Amino acid sequence: MAITFTTLNRNADFHRAYRRGKVYTNPALVSYVTKNRAGICRIGITTSKKIGNAVERNRSRRVIRAAFRAVESEINGGWDIVFVARSKTKYLKSTQLEAIMLTHLKQAGVITR
Repeated sequence: MAITFTTLNRNADFHRAYRRGKVYTNPALVSYVTKNRAGICRIGITTSKKIGNAVERNRSRRVIRAAFRAVESEINGGWDIVFVARSKTKYLKSTQLEAIMLTHLKQAGVITR
C-alpha cells in the first residue's frame, strides 16, 4: 500500500493551519483543514501533556494515524490537515475515531461522496 500523504514538520505549517484553516471539533478530536498548493495531502498530529503521560500521548497518535489510513484513499486534492488529540482520544478505538474523522472531512469538503 503506497503512502499518499506526508507529514507536516515545520512549525510555520502548523501555525498556518491554526490561523487560516477551518476548525471542526468533537470531544475526542479537533481537525484543522486548509487547502495547500502542493497537490498532496499533508497531515500533522498534536497531543499536549493534558492528554496524559508519554504512553497515552503515543497511543493517541497511533490511533489517529490508523484512523486516517482507513480514510486516506477517499481524499482528493492537496490539503493540510492537523489533528489535535483531546482527553477522550486515548479511550477510543481507531474505528470509532475513523467515523469522527469522516464527519469532519466531509464537512470540510475534503471527501466528496
